[in-house]
Amino acid sequence: MIRAGIEIDRPPGDVFAYVEQLDRHGEWQSAIVSARKEPPGPTRVGTRNIEVRKVPGGPRDFVSEIFQYDPPRRIAARGISKGPIRPTIVITIEPLDGGTRSRYTLELTLEGRGIGKLFAIFARRAARRQVPIDEQRLKEVLEHEER
Repeated sequence: MIRAGIEIDRPPGDVFAYVEQLDRHGEWQSAIVSARKEPPGPTRVGTRNIEVRKVPGGPRDFVSEIFQYDPPRRIAARGISKGPIRPTIVITIEPLDGGTRSRYTLELTLEGRGIGKLFAIFARRAARRQVPIDEQRLKEVLEHEER
């Protein structure tokens, strides 16, 4: 499991409201080429996130489904694409300084199946490098977004 986090100078409600907009993840995650959610409308348990991500070998579709939704504290998704690696993502947002700031924490598990066990080793290595970069971009976007 990869666990990373960053402090953001925004209240938890603001951070969660931005993170739950699945179709905006490409604004702060550089590997995302495009993203959309199904069905349209508010994010909830059962909402699917369809992303096209840059991966070795070229862009590929990844589909995940929200299985936990607890605003403004936690959102979690599980990969449901037919592929060799199945990710599980849990994002927790905790209040800091009386709720004026937030701690964003990401837990990412990449489970490989079959040949995916080998691919997962490389995917974890890449994620350990990329997640802190993406979190820093999230922080920058949120702290400079008009309030």
